[in-house]
Amino acid sequence: MAKKKNRNVAIIGIGQTEYSSHKEHQNQAEMVNEAVRRALDDARITMDDVDCVMHGNMELFEMVYQPDLWHEIGSGAYGKEEIRITTGGTTGASLVCAADNLVASGMYDVILAIGLEKLQEGHTTGGITNMADPLWFRHLQTGALTGTTAQEMIEEFGEERAKRAAMKYRIMMDKHACLNPRAHRRFGLDYDQMDDLMNTSPKLVGELRLIHMCSQSDGACVLIFASEEKAKKLCKHHPPVWIRDHITVHREETLTNLFGFKKPEMTHRYAARKLFERNGIKDPVEYFDVFEMYDPSAWWGLDWLREFLLLEGDEHLKMLENDEFDMDGKLPVNPSGGVTATNPIGATAMLRPAEAALQIRGDAGEHQVKREVRHALASGLGGTFWTVLIMLEKDLNW
Repeated sequence: MAKKKNRNVAIIGIGQTEYSSHKEHQNQAEMVNEAVRRALDDARITMDDVDCVMHGNMELFEMVYQPDLWHEIGSGAYGKEEIRITTGGTTGASLVCAADNLVASGMYDVILAIGLEKLQEGHTTGGITNMADPLWFRHLQTGALTGTTAQEMIEEFGEERAKRAAMKYRIMMDKHACLNPRAHRRFGLDYDQMDDLMNTSPKLVGELRLIHMCSQSDGACVLIFASEEKAKKLCKHHPPVWIRDHITVHREETLTNLFGFKKPEMTHRYAARKLFERNGIKDPVEYFDVFEMYDPSAWWGLDWLREFLLLEGDEHLKMLENDEFDMDGKLPVNPSGGVTATNPIGATAMLRPAEAALQIRGDAGEHQVKREVRHALASGLGGTFWTVLIMLEKDLNW
């Protein structure tokens, strides 16, 4: 049974910057301010209506201590209660879960949550490789790069099929990104380039190639959350998007080192099974109309579809091969272009529910899926296999 909330909570405002590799014209506070203004304009409210500001980025990567204090000149948080959250790659999704809980509890009526990163001003891989014990976490010394999933998929499905499937997934993501004017990387890839990319894109680790991997992006995303009473009062120009339920699951990373000979159950599948069971969802492929998934590489994205959607065997490959994850497919995946296109780490996991909410509102522009979106799923992923899964709904009649 779904968790009972004291109050229903909705997303009433969405603001994003454009994303790029270098935002030379803005400092961090100015970048935050752009997204905050857009979210307030979208909700048609002012900072006077906001009770609390939440802030999240990976300060380890940019090496700025307590960046929320500096960003107050752009966030509007001065004189208001402020909460800072950092949970690695899941930071943006953790902000969404925390904001939902705080509003549902009755502590606040309206929360403005900010996820951001300006990766040009730091060193992501340097931060990752120096944050862990060099013995027990030695496999992290490649940073966020690992060829393990690629090798496992090749062994399970055969080299040719696995490599073609991963590249098809990557090209599909690029096609979606090319429809999204905010996306960072928009290469204009096409399926007739598949063979060339499979052979010529530089290798990073094993069969994980440069073209498969996510970008490092600059940008900010802001979401505004309101209680049901406030949402119905404030949302006159577009419908609120309701947060039905969410779940957070993580596993200590050292278990993978100690028991590497036996692959443990992915936190993705565990989280999905728990979340869907308590909400009475027996077939997520049939229930959800769109899935905004945190996919740091094409190999991971493709593999994780099986876990999140509770599929078995090669069902996920068949769905990809039959174009069922395309914009016009049975379950569109990442109409925004996903993480392989845009990755401002502190905001990346917030972009997933933000883009899913735009789809529910019908406000995604050129990358809007053509059919009505009533039920959306969004995920986040970070270190120690930290998985966040969020369900968004158009209506309150679940």
